[in-house]
Amino acid sequence: MEEQQQTNSNQIPLAARHTNWWDMFATWVGANANNGTWFVGGVLAACGFAVAMKVLVISSALSYVFLSLVGYMGYKTGLSTMTLSRASFGERGSYLPSLVNITQFIGWTAVNTFIAAQSVGLIFTQLWGWPSFGKSGGWKGLVVGIVVMSVLHILSISAGSRSIQLIERLGIILVLVFVVWESVAVFKTVSLAEIAHWSVPAKQRMATGAAVDYVAAFNLAWVTAGADFTRFTASRMNSIISPFVGAMVGVLWFAFIGLISTISIAIISGVYNANNSDPSTIAAKLGLGIVALLVIILTSMTANAVNLLGAGSALSNIFPKISLKSALWLVVSLATIVTFIPMFVGSFLDTFESFLDYVAMVLGPTIAIICTDFYWKAKRHYQVAELGQVNGRYWYRRGVNPAAIITFIVGVVIFLTFRNQEFFVNSIGITFVDMLVSGLLYMGLSKLQRG
Repeated sequence: MEEQQQTNSNQIPLAARHTNWWDMFATWVGANANNGTWFVGGVLAACGFAVAMKVLVISSALSYVFLSLVGYMGYKTGLSTMTLSRASFGERGSYLPSLVNITQFIGWTAVNTFIAAQSVGLIFTQLWGWPSFGKSGGWKGLVVGIVVMSVLHILSISAGSRSIQLIERLGIILVLVFVVWESVAVFKTVSLAEIAHWSVPAKQRMATGAAVDYVAAFNLAWVTAGADFTRFTASRMNSIISPFVGAMVGVLWFAFIGLISTISIAIISGVYNANNSDPSTIAAKLGLGIVALLVIILTSMTANAVNLLGAGSALSNIFPKISLKSALWLVVSLATIVTFIPMFVGSFLDTFESFLDYVAMVLGPTIAIICTDFYWKAKRHYQVAELGQVNGRYWYRRGVNPAAIITFIVGVVIFLTFRNQEFFVNSIGITFVDMLVSGLLYMGLSKLQRG
């Protein structure tokens, strides 16, 4: 623990770390037991049940190996992921991954908020007969829902990491009850055998490689928040195992519910429509009532607590003088504005898929660089006292590490060039290949720099 004996303004000292195994596990289950995960499961129904489950397990497990790697980095140094990125990207170069993190976490907050706002609107529909979203005048309930969710998000981050921890503890219990309830409701109408043998309409089938990229983009989004939470634990194994197990349980659990719910609706109605994969629509079609919609709102809070902390930490890395609490208030405000975008640009599904493309494009190279730098180049040892120092060890050239920036650009180009190539679309996807190539390229460029 040599790094933890150094001093850094953003560092959490070992004696101040109190996150236990249950809190860490609950945080990552809560992060994935949410509306977005449900929606992903519903969209994956386009692969068919068997292929969707196979992709979910394999792509999620590969993604969360990186969550464990970054989680250990947070434990070892006591620093957030974006602060750690200074070592690989350079003091000023770290603004690039920080901006990536801010945009993607604000985007995820908006995704979950939009879905939860639909639940709020449906509650108004059931109580007072307001028109639902998509119908004439339906915008009113959605706008009120977005405002309500934004107020709830402010409450969830009011005391910083402590209030987030309390929300996760409560949320995981209620989510467990809801998932059991949802499962019973589905299997009362359709059997698992019927779901497993349901055939996707040929024109709507999703290719395997596209599904791998889809799930990878969703899961990798959490990786850059890994150290933000593991820096609060004093246990090495807790930083490695709990994030992986918790995230896997959450994503498989809720994506499975979204998958079987969407297929069950398709079987009952005879029509599969990926736009109807969101939990609010499904809960309404299954007749689960207002209580179900309230729990959907809660799951948005549990997931967005993690999203907002990730975005706030990234903002603090760019502007160190801004306190974490102030940064959290700012990202809540930005997320509220972004949540309105799907109302004006077409279907929510189209907006969501475009957002996932962006996430995969920028996060793959970013994560590959951060992990390669720490585990290969630095041999798991950063000089924490040097982080933040002008002309220090991690200053590189005018505060920027050219090897990291070049690798990032090449990684983005590779993704854009090959993501629609038939081989990758129909087989393994491009995301993990891109990460492998980015890691190897960074190793080569780093050797040239030292040479």
